[in-house]
Parts: sequence; C-alpha cells; structure tokens
Amino acid sequence: MTIRVVLDETEIPTHWYNILADLPSPLPPPLGPDGQPVSPDKMLAIFPGPILEQEMSSERWIPIPDEVRKVYALWRPSPLCRAARLEAMLGTPAKIFYKYEGVSPAGSHKPNSAVPQAYLNKIAGTKRLVTETGAGQWGSSLALAGQLFGLPVRVFMVKVSYQQKPYRRLMMQTWGADVVASPTHLTQAGREILAKEPDNPGSLGIAISEAVEEAVTVPGTKYALGSVLNHVLLHQTVIGLEAKKQFEKLGLYPDVIFAPCGGGSNFGGAAFPFLADKAAGDARAKNLRCVAVEPASCPTLTRGVYAYDYGDATGYTPLMKMYTLGHDFMPPGIHAGGLRYHGDSPIVSLLYHEKLIEAVAVPQVATFEAGVMFARAEGIIPAPESCHGIRATIDEALRCKASGEPKVLFFNLSGHGHFDLSAYESYFAGKLEDFAYPREAVEASLAHLPKVG
Repeated sequence: MTIRVVLDETEIPTHWYNILADLPSPLPPPLGPDGQPVSPDKMLAIFPGPILEQEMSSERWIPIPDEVRKVYALWRPSPLCRAARLEAMLGTPAKIFYKYEGVSPAGSHKPNSAVPQAYLNKIAGTKRLVTETGAGQWGSSLALAGQLFGLPVRVFMVKVSYQQKPYRRLMMQTWGADVVASPTHLTQAGREILAKEPDNPGSLGIAISEAVEEAVTVPGTKYALGSVLNHVLLHQTVIGLEAKKQFEKLGLYPDVIFAPCGGGSNFGGAAFPFLADKAAGDARAKNLRCVAVEPASCPTLTRGVYAYDYGDATGYTPLMKMYTLGHDFMPPGIHAGGLRYHGDSPIVSLLYHEKLIEAVAVPQVATFEAGVMFARAEGIIPAPESCHGIRATIDEALRCKASGEPKVLFFNLSGHGHFDLSAYESYFAGKLEDFAYPREAVEASLAHLPKVG
C-alpha cells in the first residue's frame, strides 16, 4: 500500500527552528585574519541587517514572514512518502520514508532559503544579489526568488558543473539571472586563479570567492549563500518541521535520518527539528541516529580536520571553525556538484565533533546504483546529491534485513534529477568512475590552514 502524507497550506510552519538555542556548547565565533572575532558591522558589507539578525540570533523560534509563507505555498507543504516498493525490492522489514523536496519550482529544497533571503534583502534595500552555485540547484533557486521579489541576480557557477549541467544554467537564465562559469576574468580572485591554471575546473570555494568579492566591490550588491551558515540551515528546517507533523499523523517516529551533506543545509533542514526533540528529552528521540552522507572523494566530515578555515578558496570570508579538507583543496569533478565543498557548516561540524550526529562517505558509482534502484521502484529520478542519502538508506535497510529489525528509516529526497540525466547516461555507459580519496592533495591543502584559533 502506498502511503503519502500531504499537509494542507494552513500547516506550513509559522516559525523556523534555530538549533543554536539547543547546542551542547557555544558555537565558536567567526574570526578575522588577526584571530579576533569578526564584528557584525564588518559582515554588513556582505549580508543585509535582517539576515545577520537571523544568523546571530539565539532565539529558538524565528517567525517566518507572511510574504515568505505565501511564496512557500506554491509548493509547500511537500509530501512525506513511504517507499513501499523499494522495501519490497530490498526484502527488508524496515519502513522507508522520504520527504520529497523536488516538488518546488526549481526542483529541489534550495528555494526554502532562497525565498526568505531574497525577501529580507528586498526589505533591507538591496539592489542586486550575487551568489555561487555548484550543481545549479541553489543558483536556479535564487534566480527564481530574485525574479519574484524584483532583484537582479548574478550566479558564479562552478565551471565543471556549468559544462555538465546546461539545463540548470538555462533555468537560471529563464528566470532572468546572469550566469557565468567560475573561475572568470570578472574578479581579481578569478583572474589570479586562471593566470596560474587556465583550465581550472572550478570549485565552490573559488565561486564563493568571486561572489563575495563582487558583493563588497559593487554598490548595492549583497551576497546570498546557499548553505553552511546558520540562517540558511534555519530556513531549511521547514523540511523537518513538516516531516514531524506528517510522522505524527502516521503514529510513527524515525529511528534513523539520512541526508546528503555538502555544506549542511540539506542535512540540517531534515535532521535539526528531530534533534530538538532529543535536546528536550523526548523519549521517542532517545536513540535517534542522524547520519550525514557525503561523497568518498570529498569526505569533509569523515576525513577532514576540525579547525578554523576560510569558507572560500581565496580567503575573503571570515574564518569558521568547521571540519575542512583545506580551503584550496580542489575536489574531483563528481556529478554531485552540490557536495563538492571543502568545508562544512560550523553547526553540523560542532554536532559531529560532539558525537551527536554521525557521518558516512559513499563512492559515486554506488550512489547512482542506488538512485536507479529507487527510480525503478518509486518512479522518481533523484538528483545525484539525493542519491547519496538513498545509498546510505538502502545500506541500512539491508542491515535491517540481516538483523530482522523493523526500523523506521527517513531520508530527505532533496531534489529530482531531470537535469542530471547526462550523469545517468555516463552511469549506464559504464563511464562513471569512483574517485579515490585524494590523500596527498588534502594533506597539501591542510598544510595551508590559517594559524589562528
């Protein structure tokens, strides 16, 4: 029997959940190059005041503006579905559920933050937005949000993804955004990188450098970030908050939560509201496991170090305490472009350091194997990023099969893969490859970590 729990428009959350109120220890502050905490006024060169207020707030619940909820209603609440056919295919006693975020206009979870960021910039008087994007899901989401609130958007898209995913680029252009392949000759950061390596494939760190540089040098321009920082993960908690209501309607509660993790917004959005139950002593969450799933070729949590590092490749951003592979590490060109980031959310990093969450790294070919299996069972073709969460869920379901445990497994299906079919084509042709953990490259990059903190 197919189970699909759909809430109505009145059940869209009225507040976002801020996990800063429940962290086991204070979040280490962002630092400047001198090792001193960065003052809010310096951050105003990058972000508008309303965004910074959310970023630094310690209030547990942050109201969602009515204007944002009205836009959310274009696709929210998103459905919670039981993957009964996948369960049967695997022969597992586990119950597998997924939250399907691919119903948004951009086809992913990213508009959950793009919409409030565009709105808050608009009311703050911002004239123009600039950002980076890896796989293109964030860039297309901000292009949509900018169009809805009348803000021009420029997107620095990682070059390898710009070439691999032309339809994501066309989505951004359809919504009015200016999209350029990063690194570019438009910024000092880009020119310096291209002078050293003309064929540089780009990375999220480089694209962030270019976007931040433009934000601080072009009047009226502010930077919008698609992951990593608190305000982004805050906005994404609509996913988990809705999922909690949906599980309540079923009389169930997850035993294990899985979500892909690059910068952390996908994972935080799904897991943080359930971790709130654990922090509150809710008996249902006593043994809850939350697992961040990352690529084996860019294993930030599982193979990185917990240290202060820049969020970009050039050193324009403040230093953040996080798990990192080194800010100038160049990840291999895997198709899950949204997971090719050298660092991780400071909040996710702290939770992992405190052993309150888990992390696992999975190889590329196995993730596509899982994605195809899911598509053939459930009908939805998942994005390469989402395939990571599916892979880990399937592995857990097979462990349940071996042990006979009827666990409730929940994963965030963060987006569809309709614009990633070239990656599936490579998989079916046997051309997709696994990239080994680049130990030497990571060690070389870690040697350049800032000596602060």
